[in-house]
Amino acid sequence: MEKIKVKNLSKRFGKVTVLKNVNLEIKKGEITAILGPNAAGKTTLLKCILGLVIPTEGEVYVDGKSIRESEEYKAKVGYMPQEPSFPQNLTPKDVISLVGKLKGKKTGEYYEYLVKLFKLSEHMEKPIGNLSGGTKQKVNALVALSFNPDILILDEPTVGLDPVASTKMKMEIMRMKSNGKTIVLTSHIMSEVEALADRVVLLIDGVIRINSTVEEIKRKTKSKNLEEAVAKILEEGM
Repeated sequence: MEKIKVKNLSKRFGKVTVLKNVNLEIKKGEITAILGPNAAGKTTLLKCILGLVIPTEGEVYVDGKSIRESEEYKAKVGYMPQEPSFPQNLTPKDVISLVGKLKGKKTGEYYEYLVKLFKLSEHMEKPIGNLSGGTKQKVNALVALSFNPDILILDEPTVGLDPVASTKMKMEIMRMKSNGKTIVLTSHIMSEVEALADRVVLLIDGVIRINSTVEEIKRKTKSKNLEEAVAKILEEGM
């Protein structure tokens, strides 16, 4: 059974329709990448799945339950937005404590491991406003991963990370997949998507144009890599 099901989902902001009758099933233990040009509706779709944006029409189901009817799923989700917006006067330790209270969960050994992995130990009690952009992004990753979520939603997860931290983040994503987690991500880095994703969903103007495996997309477009394949689809309307 699918972990997440998006059914007949549309979203309008005023007169602008951002998502148009989107239907999507995301399976447990897989990494699904949602791709598309700017303003394709990717972030809006992620926020609808998270319950942060209410669809104009349609439903999102997690474990067979509509997210409109139950908020239990929120405790199971880790979210890493593209740009973190933490209160600047709080410390990373404060933020983790606050998120834990909201989820009804406590940190454990995995949290301690992540703090060391991303070399955040010396920054955990500093105001977030005093941290560098790269360190803030590591805190963003820490918040998303710390409570070992069943579902991980990642919007451009390696943007702003240095090469070492980016590699560590990708290793954690793959580790979580191997542990049966459900992962949805967006990225403009096609080599990253090709290395991580089991399935690619291509959104264009709020409509799903492609929903297939990386290998199938390359085969159909006769491309040597995903970057070339996506470029062909966008340019030629394949």
